[in-house]
Amino acid sequence: MRNRHIVAYDIAEDSRRTRVFKILDGYGDHLQYSVFRCDLSPRERVLLVQAIENAINHKEDQVLVIDLGPAEWRADDRVTTLGNALDLDQRRVVVV
Repeated sequence: MRNRHIVAYDIAEDSRRTRVFKILDGYGDHLQYSVFRCDLSPRERVLLVQAIENAINHKEDQVLVIDLGPAEWRADDRVTTLGNALDLDQRRVVVV
């Protein structure tokens, strides 16, 4: 089962911030400047957290990983978007 996670980060140095962005880009959808939505299996979550832990400075940086629950359940209902909403369905690739 995959759970939906919101991952937000505040990274002090540009090179580390770029590294964390690239890590997260491989796991989920970029929602805002430093916020991603990731649907992760338990194993993927462990791998993601390990990769981020190796990329950040633990004294200067902060990363929040928020578990919203099962991705196919009501995870989308737990987040309210105000203003210009990002339509992630337009970004999905379909191979036929």
